[in-house]
Amino acid sequence: MKTDPFDGAKLALLTGRGLVSILRDDVPHISWPGHWDFPGGAREGRESPADCALRETREELGLDLDPARLVWQQVYRNGRGRPVWFFVARLEAVEIARIRFGDEGQGWAVMPVADYLAHPMGIGQLKDRLSDYLAARPGGAD
Repeated sequence: MKTDPFDGAKLALLTGRGLVSILRDDVPHISWPGHWDFPGGAREGRESPADCALRETREELGLDLDPARLVWQQVYRNGRGRPVWFFVARLEAVEIARIRFGDEGQGWAVMPVADYLAHPMGIGQLKDRLSDYLAARPGGAD
């Protein structure tokens, strides 16, 4: 995987027809306050895009996933024109029970993918990126 400069990475965690989502803190000094987000965030040091997404998932949900679990990846551009990465991984139902929520955000939930895509507090570009994945995969979230 490329380690060229990038701003950050997000990871959509799918389980069956569900999606793990994190409710962001509702404070005015952060992006997307009070919205439903995916694990991820800014790059630290010289980590790769996958390492960034997996580290953030460990910090935010307590899940330590092997990079081989990433089933899809795509690079996009953020509002400043900088590269950001989007990944998808699948979780088994038993792994949901292992989630240990970190200290960022108000909570987490598994919601149907269709509900996230229609949710007024879902983050627009994440909806678009998840839709790109679903369009590229036969059977969508199945």
